[in-house]
Amino acid sequence: MGVSQSVSAAEARRPRVRMTAAERRDQLVTVARSCFAERGFDGTSIEEIAARAGVSKPVVYEHFASKEAIYAVVVDREVQTLLTAIRQAIQTPRAGSRRLLELGALALLDYIESCPEGFQIIMRDTSGAGGGSFASILNDVIVRVEGLLVPVFAARDIDTTAVLLYAQALTGLVAMTGQWWLDNQQMTKLEVASHLVNLAWNGLHNLEQDFTVSSPET
Repeated sequence: MGVSQSVSAAEARRPRVRMTAAERRDQLVTVARSCFAERGFDGTSIEEIAARAGVSKPVVYEHFASKEAIYAVVVDREVQTLLTAIRQAIQTPRAGSRRLLELGALALLDYIESCPEGFQIIMRDTSGAGGGSFASILNDVIVRVEGLLVPVFAARDIDTTAVLLYAQALTGLVAMTGQWWLDNQQMTKLEVASHLVNLAWNGLHNLEQDFTVSSPET
């Protein structure tokens, strides 16, 4: 009998270490996360999650009542990870508006770089049980960006009526570029952040009080 066969036989005789309920639940969430990132909510089945985890379907159902339930847990964890990172970044004490914009952009790009599977889930898969969660993150960020823009507008004696619009535009700029960067990483994270802040900050810095876009008819 060869060495590899002896090892395989020994492994087969070795009793499996039983996971605690919490460990099994975490394992199933981790496996499901990979499945959802690869196949989306609709393309993933409980059977596949069970097979990848090396358990039977009933074991999965012991911990989660349905595919929607495990998906909701996966999404919630990703949402909290990303939201916490962005909140911490833009709450940096004594940071100026430009630095906060830089930190916010970098926080999102950091998450995309370190958790690409998670970003795929919350950004792309909006049809499943956790749909709309990324929109909720953006809404939270928009409110915070709006608060940052008010003094910028006031310092330049610009009407603050449209501050919310600018907050929406800036947040969408970073978020949509982040989605693009996930699939097109020819640039480094710092390069992408630099271009985003260059566009956003220099645009804000040179705002014209009475600037308007002409309608197509004129």
